[in-house]
Amino acid sequence: MPNLVLLHGALGHSEIFTPYLDSLSSYFTIHTPLFSGHGSNDLPADGITIEKYTQELTEYCTENNLTDVHILGHSMGGYVALCYAVKHPENINSIMTLGTKFDWTEEQALKESKMLNPDVILEKIPKYAQTLEKQHGSKWKQLLPAIADLMIALGKNPPLKNNLATINIPVQIMVGDQDNMVTIDESTAVYRELPNANLAVLPDTKHPLDKVRPNLLLNLMRDFWNLS
Repeated sequence: MPNLVLLHGALGHSEIFTPYLDSLSSYFTIHTPLFSGHGSNDLPADGITIEKYTQELTEYCTENNLTDVHILGHSMGGYVALCYAVKHPENINSIMTLGTKFDWTEEQALKESKMLNPDVILEKIPKYAQTLEKQHGSKWKQLLPAIADLMIALGKNPPLKNNLATINIPVQIMVGDQDNMVTIDESTAVYRELPNANLAVLPDTKHPLDKVRPNLLLNLMRDFWNLS
């Protein structure tokens, strides 16, 4: 069976894909790697960057002999998937991204990163703090500033800038119409820049994957990958 790699977003976890595994395992061998700093994986001493996560995906595919890969990436996972496609086009068949932010500027990154303050999250959104602790353990407080640094680095030097036109594989860019992190405009701009892309706007859909209706996303996957 072909290989499907499911990539979680920043501060996410591979367990968010659980509702999809039964349906997809009829068609694919499924891989759900965890990026460093997430789940039980240690946070690297020298921090994390999109480039580092792209390298982690490269190593995962090499170690598991994956040369015939389809990828679904949520949020940052979609960005990493496209960076991987730039570097290793020969290994990859197609990509679906959902809720991936492409329009990174320094100003935007600083604004986003300020929201990743552990003390503020504990005070203002204690339920989210509990989720982060459950998924990532006590290091969630160190993971937040590390992700903030990743965003600022992304704003200064977005690795996909001027590289999208080199990605010739089929790509489907997806965004929820209620996503408060990613605009339909930035998703449309990337869709237009990619040579072989589709665009899907999901109705009544917010950014977090656990707020996406599984049947809606599964139907889009079935259509894109011609799963009968």
